[in-house]
Amino acid sequence: MSKTCLVVEDSRVIRRVTCTIMDGFGFKCIEAEHGQEAVEACEKEMPTVILLDWNMPVMSGIEFLRKLRSMPKGDTPKVIFCTTENDFSHIQEGMAAGANEYIMKPFDSDIIKSKLQLLGLIENT
Repeated sequence: MSKTCLVVEDSRVIRRVTCTIMDGFGFKCIEAEHGQEAVEACEKEMPTVILLDWNMPVMSGIEFLRKLRSMPKGDTPKVIFCTTENDFSHIQEGMAAGANEYIMKPFDSDIIKSKLQLLGLIENT
């Protein structure tokens, strides 16, 4: 079974960089510019993992996450928030809404790798 990653991020540059990193870990990447696009992508095919920005137009990351977790099979993807929102209340809110992990921007492949290993999505090497 192939592993898929949905990157939900309003910055095209960050989406591309993130997809390049995830390709390197063997994930097929799908991109969404905001939460509503992400909902539509998940209705087509539920991904293995979702890397999710918080602040986006149309539908924010937290709104998307709440909607995702109420969808059929919406409890299956691992969700990693990738955001500049680093105060404890945001982290608590994200985890309470169903996020599995949290990454601060800017991030690199080592940080993503450690979170994917922590969630059991890639082997520890």
